Amino acid sequence: MAASREELKKRACEAIDKNRDKIIALGESIMMEPELGYKEFKTADKVKKVFDELGFQYQDGVAITGVIAPLKGKESKIRVAVMGELDAVVVPGHALCNKETGAAHCCGHNAQIASMVGVGYALAGTGILEELSGDVVLMAVPSEEFVEIEYRNELRKAGKIHFLGGKQEFIYLGVFDDIDMMIMQHTSTTENGDEAGKIKGNCGGSTGLGFMGKLVRYIGKEAHAGGAPHLGINALNAAQIGLAAVNANRETFQDKDTIRVHPIITKGGDLVNVVPADVRIETYVRGGNMEAILDASVKVDRAFKAGADAVGAKCEITNLPGYLLPYESEELKDVVWENMHALMGDSAVRNGSGGSTDAQDLSQIIPVVHMRIGGAKGIGHGANYEIVDKEMAYITAAKILATTAIDLLAEGAVLGQKVKDNFKAPMTKEQYLRDWGGLDL
Repeated sequence: MAASREELKKRACEAIDKNRDKIIALGESIMMEPELGYKEFKTADKVKKVFDELGFQYQDGVAITGVIAPLKGKESKIRVAVMGELDAVVVPGHALCNKETGAAHCCGHNAQIASMVGVGYALAGTGILEELSGDVVLMAVPSEEFVEIEYRNELRKAGKIHFLGGKQEFIYLGVFDDIDMMIMQHTSTTENGDEAGKIKGNCGGSTGLGFMGKLVRYIGKEAHAGGAPHLGINALNAAQIGLAAVNANRETFQDKDTIRVHPIITKGGDLVNVVPADVRIETYVRGGNMEAILDASVKVDRAFKAGADAVGAKCEITNLPGYLLPYESEELKDVVWENMHALMGDSAVRNGSGGSTDAQDLSQIIPVVHMRIGGAKGIGHGANYEIVDKEMAYITAAKILATTAIDLLAEGAVLGQKVKDNFKAPMTKEQYLRDWGGLDL
């Protein structure tokens, strides 16, 4: 007689509890050795070591550092991807940052990987897979944080990648061609003692922002900065004027569109006694709807170019496909919500806010839930970020992912089939690659 979903979920949670120390140790180990996107070789090796321990067959080197382990059920009616992200961000002030690169896990990706691997522990040798009418595909994906834009653009120009985001690259590579839906979690700050701390998690939210990435280069003319500055063209002055011109446009951004433009200067010149002739800026243009993003992008480009015109410099702008807006599957959120509520009670909520993630791009093609689970304290992407509730961030998160996958695939995969049948994708893969991947405005 086939086991019920509740029996399988109980078995999965017991297996996760049994391997609790291993799951937490993996997350803590990743936190101690943070790596930036498309450079996560040590982190990928940690994932592969666990997959080897569990006897999983896997493909590595996917989009440079990605690792994929397909786990077969008794049938393959539906294939559910469970995902975690390998990369860190740059926060040089963090106590656990890499002293050479400044990388630090201030966004909880170490807990994402640990909870994804926790699903592996739930399914390995427990007999659960033999009861499922679908497959679970564990994925460690690189490069969610859209940073080091110039470095990644060089990888793109060299043909090593085609997108700057890892899930975007997985789409290009066909990783999701036979995947029906994806679930993942993102560790959130909930332990700051404020009102938000009462909400320990949410199963998605429609307020995530999309964005376009930009590389801006000002080209001037070198000259002796003290002896003959009049013979040069100061690219840094051009950049300063361009940044001021961007700021002058901010009052034209409407509040309802949630436009955010946040540039950084990554190169301000070469030597202090040489007129700067090569100045570089990276920025996003974020927003709550695509029309507003494209409108703001035009204004930002115009402003940057005005800085160059003011001093006779040149301005080169490269527009890159950032992340699209989220598109949500309410049916998949229903399944996630039931498991979050069962494991977290009233501290879990149905909806919540989000930032920008390449999971949003994938949500345009297949059903996706990018839930948020608490357990961290401090400010996300800040020097005081830390995971303080390991039970919630690592173990409860793993249980929610595992029990959701079981709900989708057990008892003939009826729920998974419902999610698949009711999802109306805004884009095909081909449309995505053409219309967004080919961005060159």
